[in-house]
Amino acid sequence: MISFHITAYDQSFYQETLQDFLPNKFIDCHNHIWLDRFVTGNLYKSRSCAWPEMVAKDNSIEDLMQTNQELFPGKQVIPVLYSYVNIAVDTVQSNQYVQNCSQKYQLPALYLSRPEEPVEEIERHVLEGGFCGLKVYLEFAPSYIPTSEIRIYDFLPPEQLALADKHKWVVQLHIARPKRLADPVNYVQLLEIEQKYPGLQLLVAHLGRAYADEDLGDALEYLKHTEKTVWDFTANTNAYVMEQVLRYFGPDRFIYGSDFPIFRMKARRVVENGFYINEIPAGSLGDVSSDPHMREIPGAEAEAITFFIYEEMASCRRAVEKLGLGRREIDKIFYENSARIFGLKTQ
Repeated sequence: MISFHITAYDQSFYQETLQDFLPNKFIDCHNHIWLDRFVTGNLYKSRSCAWPEMVAKDNSIEDLMQTNQELFPGKQVIPVLYSYVNIAVDTVQSNQYVQNCSQKYQLPALYLSRPEEPVEEIERHVLEGGFCGLKVYLEFAPSYIPTSEIRIYDFLPPEQLALADKHKWVVQLHIARPKRLADPVNYVQLLEIEQKYPGLQLLVAHLGRAYADEDLGDALEYLKHTEKTVWDFTANTNAYVMEQVLRYFGPDRFIYGSDFPIFRMKARRVVENGFYINEIPAGSLGDVSSDPHMREIPGAEAEAITFFIYEEMASCRRAVEKLGLGRREIDKIFYENSARIFGLKTQ
């Protein structure tokens, strides 16, 4: 099992900032579970950023449950499960593990699909395994495509979209490309997916990876006429971006996710010239000098760095309060919207 070092500062941050803000029961739409023995390659050959690989070698269902119990005392957390998304993880073993954990604990889960996987196989695995839909990821786009040029359809091909549309599945999507949500290729394809495949429920992870204000570009204005695409603010600590997404799409299309185990690390995020940097206590993750998104903070200043997930939730609170939203809207964001999407009992 994992061990947590919860300081007096962490406890006071939770009690003063989050305890009364969070509902007593909430749903976390974004959790990775896998075991170390499923890793068959080099995790650091990932096509996305390297720093998440530094946080945990695996995340068992037991570790995930313990994380929620220790970080959110007095709360009940219902996690949505799926595999880790690194190319080095055996997806067959990992999907089977997710299925077993989902059935054992009666939790919703998504099937991690690969673009080359035949739709007949995907359909069988999802239906027989009781999955709610698909988790797709840029990591699995064909290797000959440069990372900077990956489009949504390169890792979520039309035949898989049609399958999800047919069955009214959830599809959770992490977009690619250096300009993130601001890239017209991304936001044009997001609108196209909603229009062409109205039966599926699209979830845009990380608010389209808009971690800096600049990452929004003109995307929200272009997407303002979408009717059902939902935005999860997983691993995003930008209160301004959250506020803008809420202004455009409202609290009915905005949901919470943690990105555990990654966001159980201690960190805070700053943005410099449109580039995000995670500031972490010095020595907490080993050698991070090779990753430009990481910065170590030494000494006493590091003692005021709490869990990354607390920073995410606090940012959501700032956005909600800026817009004057109340308890009803908060309950939608943290429970009711995800309950509707994943077929859980509403409160």
